[in-house]
Amino acid sequence: MADKVKMLGLLFDNDQGSGYSPGEVVSGHVLIDLSTPTIIRAIRLLATGCCRVGWIEGSRSQPACALNIVPSPFLSRCCEEREYLCLSKTLLEATGNEGLSLEVGRHEIPFELELPQRPLVPSFTGKHGGVCYSVKAVLQRPLHHDQHVCRELLIISHVDVNSPELVCPVAESNEKMIGCWIFASGPVSLNVNIERKGYSKGESIPIHAEIENCSSRLVMPKAVIYQIQTYKARGKTIRYKHVVASVRGNHIPSGCAITWNGKTLKIPSVSPSILNSDILRVEYSLAVIVQIPGAKKLKVELPVVIGTTSYSGFGSRSLHVISGFSAGWLPFTLPDTPEAPPNYADVVSEEEFDQHHPTFSPSQQSDELERQLSSQVFAYIQQFHLQPPPLYSEVDPNPVQQQSVFCL
Repeated sequence: MADKVKMLGLLFDNDQGSGYSPGEVVSGHVLIDLSTPTIIRAIRLLATGCCRVGWIEGSRSQPACALNIVPSPFLSRCCEEREYLCLSKTLLEATGNEGLSLEVGRHEIPFELELPQRPLVPSFTGKHGGVCYSVKAVLQRPLHHDQHVCRELLIISHVDVNSPELVCPVAESNEKMIGCWIFASGPVSLNVNIERKGYSKGESIPIHAEIENCSSRLVMPKAVIYQIQTYKARGKTIRYKHVVASVRGNHIPSGCAITWNGKTLKIPSVSPSILNSDILRVEYSLAVIVQIPGAKKLKVELPVVIGTTSYSGFGSRSLHVISGFSAGWLPFTLPDTPEAPPNYADVVSEEEFDQHHPTFSPSQQSDELERQLSSQVFAYIQQFHLQPPPLYSEVDPNPVQQQSVFCL
């Protein structure tokens, strides 16, 4: 016998949106298509969200989803789970034992679910776990198993890159001696700084670096952005670190130095930083690496936070300028009562006025005016008086070089 329920669906009003934030309302419709009149007991809605992490320890750590691995004394499974959301709502319910009758055809039952105001860990899928939210509609009928349809709910948690701790500059330096004892060929030094700590996806990070190669080898610098996933379960911790973006620089010969004056590295479309979970963290770092043949790499790594808001532009530069005025300039105060400017007659005497402004008769004034109008200066002004302004161009006639190399 064919089922009376032809279709059970779940539709969100903002299916094209970027997700939901804490405190927002999730709205939509439960869709039911019936082939015959049907008696139902209830239509309920459940919204859940949790974080699950797990891996299998052994010779090498593997995700816990690898269930085909046979347990042994040398393998142990580490799993942990946290619940972040649990909401329920009844959309339709029968009042009694008779049930509620629905006619043949398509039915749309609207719903609204308000997310809690407290911070929620955003949705994420990683190497050894993730955070997942979902909305499930359940159709209950007499003498039938419950039918349900489930949709993933994307949750975003805003990270403001304009907060004071994220607009401060970050700097680090490192040095490495190549060789040892009588075979030492000299050091390679690296100084790196960025203007701020917080950025958003799609934004470019200007990198300022000074790399000095006093060794006898040819070295090459590069900059990378790492994503670091940290999972905790049963008192154990595992990290997964991988590169999400990179850019290379030019080779640096022996005895030369190189300067990056704002070399840019664009942040790809990655998940924002997750810092509010006790079993899963997603962090980022910017590293400048100098590759040295025959030796370990020289690296400087700076922490970076990927946020969800746009940078307003008022950051460490403004604070630096203000602090520079307050520290290095003489104190300047305004008077309590502003003074009126002096009278012109009190400053300039009549003799000085007559000396610099000789008097002319009306006929002399007319001759003087005619002489000025026929001068070359006036003709030059007239020539360009009605000329159009120069054409606008976005091409910088004096581009700033991002990289400079000089030999020692």
